[in-house]
Amino acid sequence: MNSGQTIFAQLMGFLPKHQFRRCVERYKGNHRIRSFSCFDQYLSMAFAQLTYRESLRDIEACLGALGSKLYHIGIRNSIRRSTLADANEKRDWRIYADFAHVLIAKARKLYAQDHFGVALKQTAYAFDSTTIDLCLALFPWAQFRRRKGAIKLHTLLDLRGGIPCFVHISDGKMHDIRALDHLVLEPGAFYIMDRGYIDFARLYMFTRTMAFFITRSKKNLDFTRQQSRPVDKSTGLRSDQSIVLNGYKSSREYPDAIRRVHYRDPDTNKRLIFLTNNFELPALVIAQLYKCRWQVELFFKWIKQHLRIKSFYGTSENAVKTQVWIAISVYVLVAIVKKEHGLGRSLYEILQILSLTLFEKTPILQALSTTPVPFQITENRNQLLLFDF
Repeated sequence: MNSGQTIFAQLMGFLPKHQFRRCVERYKGNHRIRSFSCFDQYLSMAFAQLTYRESLRDIEACLGALGSKLYHIGIRNSIRRSTLADANEKRDWRIYADFAHVLIAKARKLYAQDHFGVALKQTAYAFDSTTIDLCLALFPWAQFRRRKGAIKLHTLLDLRGGIPCFVHISDGKMHDIRALDHLVLEPGAFYIMDRGYIDFARLYMFTRTMAFFITRSKKNLDFTRQQSRPVDKSTGLRSDQSIVLNGYKSSREYPDAIRRVHYRDPDTNKRLIFLTNNFELPALVIAQLYKCRWQVELFFKWIKQHLRIKSFYGTSENAVKTQVWIAISVYVLVAIVKKEHGLGRSLYEILQILSLTLFEKTPILQALSTTPVPFQITENRNQLLLFDF
């Protein structure tokens, strides 16, 4: 019999537990708690994310079937859905948000040298939001329309590694432009956004902090051309200009010159016009960088398909934010394991394998390796029959 740790325990071993304790102490998460700690809550919710549990009852039934194995994966007490529901509702969601940022910082260091399709020394981010629909009767705090509820995830994605380094969760009514006020701008970095974020007063903050933005122009932009630079039209470029704004309000909000790049996509034959405050990069690189913005759309599609963030285990604002932040931390944790072990599998493949092998006592590298491992019959061969994975 294999006397090693389960794969779930090995995976949770990558968590910096001393940092988790600091996050708990910062918000007094374990104050007057006797049995079900914040770490027990995190493990239970991480289990739910990794095995695609549908409800609190589902989590309770599956963890209850483990019996004595709960102790070996780090959970010291049996799980009751009422206890987990109370924890999700009352324990400060910022504990798990802060801890997710700890994992994000670690992941970004691991992926710092990754190539994302454009030869660029500086950091490049894609910024956008996605909407998750909710039932207004169950989530009255998440007002979106008159008879519709929703939350928005405003996300800043590091293009190297696809790591979400900033996430702001708001109700559905919050306009995307207002999310720019929550960003801490990094001098020298590139921020790639669609034209829904055009607000020249806010864009001028990028220039003042020596950060760079790349966005698409609106059709009704009123401007005067100051200078034109030569372009190679065989690459799809049509023009590369320096302009100043003419509008009464916009010219005062953004008094400096802006670079305007006109590009025709050779694949779709669509004409695109980009605005940026960077005058050094070649015009074609500006177009290539904007094309990388699509990565944040793919990220939203991926997490909606493979993480539990479209249906929630609780209806309070605290429970929803807790679940979202734990889901993000699980995503980043899997990305860390993938990088540290040099795994050739995609994150999707890793999550699928983990969902079936969490309680096997096999080295995690062997379980997730792309090299086939000969099947061996052990005393635990009937273990998976206990769960609806």
